Amino acid sequence: MLLFKFIRHEIIEYIKQGCKGDKVIWAVVAVLSLLSFLPVYSTSSNLAYLYGNGDTFIFLVKHLVHLGFGFGIIFAVHNMPYHYLKALSTIMLPIVVILLGITMAQRNFIAGANASRWIRIPFIGLTFQTSTLAIVVLMIYVSRYLSRHHKRFTDFTSTFLPLWMPVFVIIGMVLPSNFSTAAILFFLVIIMVFLGGYPLKYIAIIVGSGIFLLSFFILFSKAFPDLLPSRIDTWISRITSFLFTTKDATDSYQIEKAKIAIARGGFFGQGPGKSIQRNFLPQSSSDFIYAIIIEEWGLLGGGLLLGLYITFFYRVVVVSHRCSAIFGKLLAIGVGFPIVLQALINMAVAVELFPVTGQPLPLVSSGGTSIWMTCFSIGVVLSISRKNREEQMLFQEKQREQEYQDITEDLTNELV
Repeated sequence: MLLFKFIRHEIIEYIKQGCKGDKVIWAVVAVLSLLSFLPVYSTSSNLAYLYGNGDTFIFLVKHLVHLGFGFGIIFAVHNMPYHYLKALSTIMLPIVVILLGITMAQRNFIAGANASRWIRIPFIGLTFQTSTLAIVVLMIYVSRYLSRHHKRFTDFTSTFLPLWMPVFVIIGMVLPSNFSTAAILFFLVIIMVFLGGYPLKYIAIIVGSGIFLLSFFILFSKAFPDLLPSRIDTWISRITSFLFTTKDATDSYQIEKAKIAIARGGFFGQGPGKSIQRNFLPQSSSDFIYAIIIEEWGLLGGGLLLGLYITFFYRVVVVSHRCSAIFGKLLAIGVGFPIVLQALINMAVAVELFPVTGQPLPLVSSGGTSIWMTCFSIGVVLSISRKNREEQMLFQEKQREQEYQDITEDLTNELV
């Protein structure tokens, strides 16, 4: 018994010493990760029926491996000085463009629509969604540019090539196969440049240009579908089924099943593993996992989950506010806000406040790429908070030294 207590004490002390930075963020991430196992295991019965041999335990182990590797990413990144990311973003930006180009070149189609979102890693057999990497890298790059030119934007033309050209290139490469991610990415960049002090009149020009280019892309794709394959018909179908419920639409079917799951959940839920709609929702382990969580854990569980994401965002804002460097302030929001936005969109889709987008629930939905990129972003936020705490401790130490010197001088003067 004493040996067990000693081992437990040593493990806790090791975790305390190793997990630096904002403790609330660490706690929120840990709770979200632990809570994710129950719905993932519950919904894995559907995956086992569709893709496996009926063994649900395999999917639970897979999720455990993804999260374990994700926590390794958090631990490694949060111990790295975040200002290293300035140089890393300029190196990674062309790599991201190349990866997106490889993804587009695959020309994968589902029901005639462009579904080129993943690339397969050679010799490992894992798939990787390149657009999730593009979001993180682009947010870091935009934060770097804005911090270097903070409130010194003399004219629009001087910012177009270094700032907007990479943004439009990456969004343009993501757009044909994933409109929701492209739209979220554009929205995030607009929020970032606004927070970075970019002039509103220039932002208006960019928004107008974005709407024009999107309209041109839609018209061109409709006119030449073989030349530029896209998912425009899927977008139109999803928006139509959201605005005008159609019985034959696949997305309407998913939304109806999600609403049934939420209605069955009530306030306290049906209990862990007692979901029925998991057997009918095609994306019950990813896009619509929030509906299954409410069905099993009720409004109480759904509210707890929402509260955890809001708490995470609040701590991200606190970390950003406490950072003394402009780059750190923008970076914390740039990589932290997308996590919360993605969670809110996933929840909004489940309760039919938003059209179907295909966005997973961060740290909760199954899937390796989403978890790893989310963990990388969390590690960056924790790296900034760790630096803030070190600066605060250094400032307090200097204050104590100054107070000690003042007291010593006063005593010396009195003795003299």
